[in-house]
Amino acid sequence: MTFTITRFVSLGLSAGASKTSLRFFSPTSPRCINIHPFSNPIRTPPRRLYSTSTVRTAKAFGSAAAVAVIAGGASLFFGLARSRDTGTPNPTAEAVVEVPTIPQTGSEPIRNFSQALEDLQAEFPESSIVSTDPSELYAYAQSAYSQFVGSPHTIVVHVRSTEDVVKVVKISNKYLVPIVPYSGGTSLEGNLSAPSSGSICVDLSALDKIIAINESDADVVCQAGVTWNHLNDTLKEKGIPLFFPLDPGRDATIGGMISTGCSGTNAVKYGTARGEWILNATVVLPSGEVIKTRQRARKSSAGFDVTKLFIGAEGTLGIITEATLRLAPVLPSTVAVAQFPDIRHATNAVCDILNHGAALQCVEIIDELTIKVLNQFGTSARKWPEKVTLFFKFQGSDDAIQETSRYVESAIMKHGATDYQLASNEQESEDIWQDRRNALFACLAYRPGCKGWITDVCVPVSRLPDLISAAKKDFEELGLVAPIAGHVGDGNFHALVLYADDAELALVREAVSRINRKAIELEGTCTGEHGVGTGKRNYLLTELGEGTVALMRTIKQTLDPHNLFNPGKLYPDVSPPTDTKPLTEGHAILNTKLASNES
Repeated sequence: MTFTITRFVSLGLSAGASKTSLRFFSPTSPRCINIHPFSNPIRTPPRRLYSTSTVRTAKAFGSAAAVAVIAGGASLFFGLARSRDTGTPNPTAEAVVEVPTIPQTGSEPIRNFSQALEDLQAEFPESSIVSTDPSELYAYAQSAYSQFVGSPHTIVVHVRSTEDVVKVVKISNKYLVPIVPYSGGTSLEGNLSAPSSGSICVDLSALDKIIAINESDADVVCQAGVTWNHLNDTLKEKGIPLFFPLDPGRDATIGGMISTGCSGTNAVKYGTARGEWILNATVVLPSGEVIKTRQRARKSSAGFDVTKLFIGAEGTLGIITEATLRLAPVLPSTVAVAQFPDIRHATNAVCDILNHGAALQCVEIIDELTIKVLNQFGTSARKWPEKVTLFFKFQGSDDAIQETSRYVESAIMKHGATDYQLASNEQESEDIWQDRRNALFACLAYRPGCKGWITDVCVPVSRLPDLISAAKKDFEELGLVAPIAGHVGDGNFHALVLYADDAELALVREAVSRINRKAIELEGTCTGEHGVGTGKRNYLLTELGEGTVALMRTIKQTLDPHNLFNPGKLYPDVSPPTDTKPLTEGHAILNTKLASNES
């Protein structure tokens, strides 16, 4: 089967660059795929062209669409544009897909895709709903940042309602055909790939309506395909002084955010998706039954919290179609920065500040190498001292911000801080935080032609210096370059490990494996905010223990006895391998110039 999808991404642009740094990705590339991550894929059969828009400088790109190694474990913000193939459609394109019927072997069920396709087409007669277009089957199996190419689905169904999802699930049950949900395509750990048997991809991206805004109650009811940034933009446009504070990668959808237990830069103040921000969810179970997990009240002691059963379940227990979200008041904020002798001094300062109740919205850490590459990148109006740097975001009234700033400045001086600066106005605040957002662009530009593997680990905050020190030692021992940035207030950090060829990639895999295991050893996790997917399944037995994993499997088996919902994701193998090599421990991003492409 041949797939014709053109994808490209512009990265690593320096100020005044006349060319756009582009890399074209072959659909058959064994690594590093980047398809349309921010908007819904184009539904113009039979073929599509996916592309990111060109960006002249990260500074000009602006805060609304900057790429940053920050939110959601590594907020990768790209300004995107879609191009349609305006040529004459190939009328036989749908017919070239061979829909398999998997024969029964042993206890394996017969999976009759041909009959399932007939039933789906009868249930959804509109030509744009059910697709077997090869380009769609391929595209909807890919995540924007996943390390490896996903296996194509057998059928894609573009649902428009909870009722549509129920119809698909019932057909799935009838013919024992697996289902893989899709909404924004920004997941990071291989969540969207079809299993080897094939699958129906349920595309939820058209479920993008904000159903009700309850301003007096500070909550909102919306469908799963709504993106968090669109939700917040809508609230702002309507003059409602509330926002949804969870902020992973731009254009992550509510359904995906819940399913992966997302986080972001605001987590130090507002927590994660596992907190109380998801008041309820409407979920289609593997049986086809629809449940609403609870009412809209802020609190309830009516039994255990069923909502949380689906937070972080990655679509393996049910398909979320709607949710009620708690909102927070929009408060004034500003930023400050300070430099430190090393990671340990900076982390100890953060522990001191947080334990005394300082009103911080965010606190981010960047190591000295990242500061160096930011200075070389040339988009900042200032030249930062090449030291470990903390970026603070304070929140509250002017008086509260000034009081917090005075306390923070006093507290961090005891830990060797220097050059403390509080932004004097809104523009300076934005400029400083923009430098933080530009970290990924800068790091990718540091070694032209290299790819970057983004890691994600989290430990108790006081153990973060031990983890970062061990990681830096591993990088040095293996001869790898890896700028570091992260959410120090949560004990979460990301290294962008750069590599130029397969030999270096092997070293990167070794380094990432060491980091994951060290994090678990320090009472932490191999995945702070990126989820598990296929990439980190085999670390779960070590991290959670056999009893916890067995209970997870029991819940899965009870709700989904035929293992039809997103099979092969989240749950580890029955026994841990002696030398675990996860499929995707990070996310590859290319930074290669093609001089022939004008910006």
